[in-house]
Amino acid sequence: MNKLIITTYLTLLSISFLGIKLDAQNSIPIPKPLILDMVHHNPGELPYQTVYNNPLTIKEMGYNGKVYFLFESPALAITWESINENILPKGSEDRNWVDQKATQIREMHKACKASNLAIYAMSDLVLFPKRLIEIFGMQETFGDLNHPLTEKFIRIQINEMFDQFPDLDGLVVRIGETYLHDAPFHLGSITNKKSPEKTIIPLIQILKEEICQKRNKQLIFRTWGAFDVDLDAYMKVSESIEPHKNLTISVKHCEGDFHRANAFSKVIGQGRHKQIIEVQSAREYEGKGAYPNYIANGVIEGFEEHFNMPKDRIKSIREFVEERPELYAGIWTWSRGGGWDGPYIKNEMWCDLNAWVMAQWAKDITQTEETVFKRYAIERLNLKEKDVTKFRELCLLSAQAIVRGRNSTYRDMNPWWTRDQGIAWPAGVKDEVASKRNLFQKDEAVAQWKTIVKLAKSIDWGSEGANDHAVGSAKYGLRLYEIYRILVYISDAESKGNNKAVLKWIKRYDKAWENYNKLSSDYQTIATLYTQDYNRHIANNAHKKVNELKKYLNEK
Repeated sequence: MNKLIITTYLTLLSISFLGIKLDAQNSIPIPKPLILDMVHHNPGELPYQTVYNNPLTIKEMGYNGKVYFLFESPALAITWESINENILPKGSEDRNWVDQKATQIREMHKACKASNLAIYAMSDLVLFPKRLIEIFGMQETFGDLNHPLTEKFIRIQINEMFDQFPDLDGLVVRIGETYLHDAPFHLGSITNKKSPEKTIIPLIQILKEEICQKRNKQLIFRTWGAFDVDLDAYMKVSESIEPHKNLTISVKHCEGDFHRANAFSKVIGQGRHKQIIEVQSAREYEGKGAYPNYIANGVIEGFEEHFNMPKDRIKSIREFVEERPELYAGIWTWSRGGGWDGPYIKNEMWCDLNAWVMAQWAKDITQTEETVFKRYAIERLNLKEKDVTKFRELCLLSAQAIVRGRNSTYRDMNPWWTRDQGIAWPAGVKDEVASKRNLFQKDEAVAQWKTIVKLAKSIDWGSEGANDHAVGSAKYGLRLYEIYRILVYISDAESKGNNKAVLKWIKRYDKAWENYNKLSSDYQTIATLYTQDYNRHIANNAHKKVNELKKYLNEK
């Protein structure tokens, strides 16, 4: 596509997004972009209390649709009476639970419609009531898309969802995992979830027929955990499913989970189906909004770790909309949530920044990210011009400090070593060149965090409370990343048998934790802290390893 065509297309997109109508003779069929938000509640916990639960709030931020989380899906609230009244018999415990869920969902949908937002529900598939599985003897087969009963009940399920919840504008379908933490009367499973031929293609075809064609409703099918990192599999799906105006494919901006230094998604801009891009605003592996973490710039314009990618590879959403504008369907943010447990934030400023910039940019993709960012600083934070520049520097530094402190710009570390509110033992980097580079970047990260704290202190935030949070959250980042740095140095020294260096860094480790734990008494609105004894999804607890080393070396 040549530059003239791209420029013309983007101009028309801009006109469309601004709400300017073209007459029929000059118009081209450009769909309005989807600008969606979802609060990803922690499964098995009380839902987040957040302003983003309010449809009016996200409407005012620039969103035009809301995605309700898995446990707010009508998939859990339909009665199944169209096939058998004994699946959820009236008066039973499971029927009462389903009816209460239905009442809750209808109230949510009512508020969403009142704010003139489109309503989407994210649903795990395959997900059926336990009684249905028992009645029809499907214990071994209900997750198999090739079984005729599974297909039959998926079609019935879709029809009941839209019949019983007519305000529903579309479904967001997930097959990467199945969460049952808040679904006590249902079972979920899917076999061969990564197979285009056995699962993905037949499932999309079923959903396309029932949702897009018969109902003229929207289907957003997520690639994550199924065909998000395998370009061959993605292209098989793309070629096998005819595009439809109501069918959109959802892709995370990076491969795998939301880790910095992960590759930019190779499937973005590929194939022939519209794509909506998923963006996490309160990053689950990076504090969940506990400290400054500005990622909207990197998502839109490109992260620094992706600059060394081959020139023919798309490496940012900006390049995606320029090179394949006909595939751009919009942006889907998770304003809150992802992962498990804490940290739990009391002030939503850092995730609000990411969500607002992404939503506002998605409305008019001809804007620069910096222009939208400056509007946030002035319109949302009421910063003066001199402080806008400092705020910009602080935010861009946060992106640099985080990739260096948790990993490196060359992905020298396994990104899973710290997550949620815990820290695992960081495995030593064996290659000597990479090891030195990794340690140097840990030093860089701490230096950058120190600058971030200075900048936060120098900005006039407009109130004592805002200042307290900005400075406190910046110090939260600094002191946490000092712990990260020390652990990486301990691991490196231990891997090289340098016991003297190990003991030196262990002393600093204990002091760093003592300093970090003071934050909760020094600042009122900072998030809950990381804990030394957190083990969920962490195979080798860092604090336990440090204590083992300390005991061993002291005995020696």
